[in-house]
Amino acid sequence: MKTKLLIFGITGDLSTRKLLPALQQIVKTGNFDDLSIIGVSRRDVNVSELLRSSLGNDELADKVSIFTMDLANELDYEKLRDYVALADDEQLLAYLSVPPQASAQIVDYMGEAGLNTPNVKILFEKPFGMDLESAKEVTARTARYYHEDQLYRIDHFLAKEMAQNIATFRARNAMFGHLWNNSAIQMIEVVAAEKIGIEGRAQFYEQTGALRDLVQGHLMQLLALTIMDIPDDLDWNKLPAQRMAALAELEPANPNLAIRAQYDGYKAEVDNPNSQTETFVSLQLVSHAKHWEGVPMVLTTGKALNEKTTEVRIHFRQFHESQSNCLIFRIQPNEGVEIELFTKQPGYDRQLAPHLLNFTYPADTVLPDAYEQVIVDAINSHKSLFTGSDEVLRSWELLKPVQDAWTADTQPLPTYAQGSNVHDVIA
Repeated sequence: MKTKLLIFGITGDLSTRKLLPALQQIVKTGNFDDLSIIGVSRRDVNVSELLRSSLGNDELADKVSIFTMDLANELDYEKLRDYVALADDEQLLAYLSVPPQASAQIVDYMGEAGLNTPNVKILFEKPFGMDLESAKEVTARTARYYHEDQLYRIDHFLAKEMAQNIATFRARNAMFGHLWNNSAIQMIEVVAAEKIGIEGRAQFYEQTGALRDLVQGHLMQLLALTIMDIPDDLDWNKLPAQRMAALAELEPANPNLAIRAQYDGYKAEVDNPNSQTETFVSLQLVSHAKHWEGVPMVLTTGKALNEKTTEVRIHFRQFHESQSNCLIFRIQPNEGVEIELFTKQPGYDRQLAPHLLNFTYPADTVLPDAYEQVIVDAINSHKSLFTGSDEVLRSWELLKPVQDAWTADTQPLPTYAQGSNVHDVIA
């Protein structure tokens, strides 16, 4: 089916850094010759200049056109509909590369203009609401014009190769399938640490904070992938329902087991001496599922830390403290799987030494960017890597007690030195 990709905000940061480079790689495969790109902008744009500034070339120039409109003008959406001129044998993907507050209005106006036929799909960037109530409101508002099958909520962590490999690793390696329960696993950690601070995104981050930015979406989804039941046939189409079933078994987070903090210098960076926005979060969840009872599941994220890493750590039960017990899925960087092992050192004295048994992709392997994966999956109507509205609402339900407690707490946040490691901040 011929695809028209409509990008709202084509001159914005996300589009120029991620979407256009991803589209260039997709087109280079030669499998998407029937793809055309329509960029929506408030001002006139020279396509060749835009592409050269983003890609260093204008290879996509013959596939890109620009439609200039006022996103707040309802009548302009009727002109957009006529410009797109979507035929019955074509599909339209509308990628909302705009601030979240603009997305709801765009969806309303598109629906009212008739750009909501079954061959239209909407791609949303996070966050999906700011709390449970706003998420419910956005979900209900969108449902007035679009069926859930037409909505693609992007969580680009789910599209990373190693995130997808969590399900593959569990389904196709029998020795770990037998161990994936509370009889063998003592604790699960999902960690996303960043070396950078907020990098000039003061307005966005003051409104969002670490809990909304990473915990509600990315980390909760990685946890769901880790603890969900795996279909015997590894049917990817079943994974959203399996993730949702895993989330449904979790208890809402206990505020007494949640930590928040802010890195030194943040207040000056955002020019707000009274800021209560957290840049570090660590909280604990537990599951009602019989095979996960008693296993703490810890989600941790922070900015301005000593390293950049996203990983899932599985801590197996030890018979004694000298045993190794950790399996690590490295989501980024250096994607791979790592297992700690003790082996005997060569020699007469039987000394032991820790070693790492690991899988990494060969150095010359080119992994698809997550944005390439989500665009291709949306074109092909594959929804396994997208978040359903039920998953979004359940995630907010799980975090509501913590959000409510933090809203009521007016005490200054604890601070940590930039460059700290995760465990120092928790301690």
